[in-house]
Amino acid sequence: LDLRFDPVAKFYEAPLQMKANGGMFLIDDFGRQQMRPTDLLNRWIVPLETEIDFFRLQTGQTFQIPFKQLIVFSTNLDPEDLVDDAFLRRIQIKVEVGSPDEKMFYRIFATMCNQLNVPFERDAFVHLLHEWYHKTGRILQSVHPRDVLKGVVSLCDYEGIPNQLTPKLVDEACQNYFVRTQNGQSPPPPAAD
Repeated sequence: LDLRFDPVAKFYEAPLQMKANGGMFLIDDFGRQQMRPTDLLNRWIVPLETEIDFFRLQTGQTFQIPFKQLIVFSTNLDPEDLVDDAFLRRIQIKVEVGSPDEKMFYRIFATMCNQLNVPFERDAFVHLLHEWYHKTGRILQSVHPRDVLKGVVSLCDYEGIPNQLTPKLVDEACQNYFVRTQNGQSPPPPAAD
């Protein structure tokens, strides 16, 4: 988050937030960086308030630059576990992206079938919901259709068959994708032929 000086080439490399000036700076998986979330936000507490950042050269000279970018923090961790209320107040707009309901999950699944050239089969989709969500208590996630269908496509490629959606392929893809169910049990065995 500070200038990095290359002693051989004799130049400074700008930090990421300086490179993002005038644009958007996305910090994905906030809380999983090498730097603790509080250290990151402590470094930015003044720039977030004043829209000015300060940097120090090797010579000790300091200078200021505008700190004007849209900063987006993305995390699946509880924000209250990452930072205190004072920091959360400085991040003025917060948007929770929750789990989809079954209707939205269906729409995402059908869209991904179309994008991945997998003919949609209602029975296989109902099997997925029943066996891998209703029975296990697993929470629907918007990313699951893409990932499960990519697994189905990989299985079809491996077997040298056209892309298709069957309960058996769904089970095999899900066994590879979901390591454990919500209740800690192993996933169900593949469907018998």
